[in-house]
Amino acid sequence: MDVVFRRDPFLNALSQILTTPDEVERSANTQARNYVRDAKAMGNTAVDVKELPESYVFVADMPGLKSEDIKVQVENNNVLTIGGERKREEVPDQTNCKYLRMERLAGKFLRKFTLPSNANMDAISASCTDGVLTVTVLKIPPPEPHKPKTIEVKVS
Repeated sequence: MDVVFRRDPFLNALSQILTTPDEVERSANTQARNYVRDAKAMGNTAVDVKELPESYVFVADMPGLKSEDIKVQVENNNVLTIGGERKREEVPDQTNCKYLRMERLAGKFLRKFTLPSNANMDAISASCTDGVLTVTVLKIPPPEPHKPKTIEVKVS
């Protein structure tokens, strides 16, 4: 697996972007810095997408976030965007506290999904319960099948 990873230039580039230290990001030009920031934000947010008979459902774990920290939007009439920011707990300087290990992710997160043509952009709902965000996009019902018109034949 490791050999295949090294040969694939896309995976190499993605790995390099995701492991780039913040100091290098600050020294890079703005466009590259924004690209790296967005790539990290997208890589840090896992989302399950389900298709049901009447809807599409997007489920993401958002532990420790309040609903006001999460932003769900529709861009360009068909792109669902889930984003926000997870902030680190502020530790006052007077407490003499130092972290021995910091494993919980912090920072901005972002995911974008292109919705299919049968998605109803006016019927999107989002709820966050127990740290799980659920976004439901209802489908536009398919048109009724065209029924043939029966014409009565008269006797002459």
